[in-house]
Amino acid sequence: MRRINGTALIIAALAVTVGALAFPVWSYADRSGTGQANLNASSVATQWGPLSATDRDFLVKVRLAGLWELPAGQQAIERAPTKAIKDCGDHLVVGHTDLDKRARNVAAKLGVQLPNQPNEQQQGWLRELSAASGQEYERKFANLLRNAHGKVFALIAQVRHTTRNTLIRQLASDTNQTVLDHITMLEATGMVDFDGLANEAAGTATASPTGPPPPNGNLPPAPKAVEPTGNGSFTSEPSTQPGAPTAVNTNRPDPETT
Repeated sequence: MRRINGTALIIAALAVTVGALAFPVWSYADRSGTGQANLNASSVATQWGPLSATDRDFLVKVRLAGLWELPAGQQAIERAPTKAIKDCGDHLVVGHTDLDKRARNVAAKLGVQLPNQPNEQQQGWLRELSAASGQEYERKFANLLRNAHGKVFALIAQVRHTTRNTLIRQLASDTNQTVLDHITMLEATGMVDFDGLANEAAGTATASPTGPPPPNGNLPPAPKAVEPTGNGSFTSEPSTQPGAPTAVNTNRPDPETT
């Protein structure tokens, strides 16, 4: 009897050990609660490909950006004392009028509901701009808008990289062009506080930066240029040439509405 009890204990211990070893494999195969499961659960099928929660969030953010940046641009045209800020306002109005039309067109096709007014934070930015004047107004305009555009840049890249929906992919490409144009114009004012942007980003970073060590006073030799080999014939040109216009060319066909 003792021998049987001892054997039973050994078998039970082995079963527990095997179960503990097998659990990670089983749980991974089941994938319940994993990123993949969340993606599948949040996505809906459309004729243009799956539409994820991130895709829908992107659509809403494009709409929200236009709801506050377009009136901010109109205000800059009317109030700014310098041409640089007025030019920014012009680009904001033109760019977001176009993007808003594209976002509403895509949302209508995909059945995504969009907001009709800026969120509370964006309304606060508009009030902040309205209360300022002179150089204070210009500094607030340049930095509030540059910060907002910089933050949405990361979302655009994520959506453009991961979306499986062709309408969202095209909208992300269009939005990327417009946002880069606006960032370029805002930085050209000379009023963007880059130290402030860097410090704010560092305050939210969760990982230590990696890269080469800081320079020690001795300049390293310049690396060799990366050049094509062979006798190939090339027809394309670099997208940015010396002396090119400050702003990004955002001309593109109107979206199809059918």
